[in-house]
Parts: sequence; C-alpha cells; structure tokens
Amino acid sequence: MKTNVGGIDKILRIVVGIVLIAMAALGVVGAWAWIGVVPLLTGLFGVCPAYSLLGTSTCAVKKTG
Repeated sequence: MKTNVGGIDKILRIVVGIVLIAMAALGVVGAWAWIGVVPLLTGLFGVCPAYSLLGTSTCAVKKTG
C-alpha cells in the first residue's frame, strides 16, 4: 500500500492513539477507547485505508524535475 499519512497527521494519530489506549488501560474511560489502536497503527505505518478509499492523502507533494 502507498503511504498516504504524512507529517503532522502522523504525529497526531500516534499521540491520540497512545492517549486513548492509556486511558482504556487505566480504566479512565470504557473499553471503547481501545479503538486507539487504529490511529496508532495508521500513524506508525503511514497508511490509512479510509484515505485510500476516499483518494486523499496528507503527504507532502513531491516535486519532480
């Protein structure tokens, strides 16, 4: 799969994912917060399936020549 998550988007996904997982693990919120695994993984791998379906990307545009 082609990378479609870039820069700030990647950092935000990782931070939000870690925060949600930590809150779920500590019992601050309900089990629904384990959904934080999704943004964490998409941030770490740089690929978002939803972006692929929508044909969008937050990666910087590469200039050629």
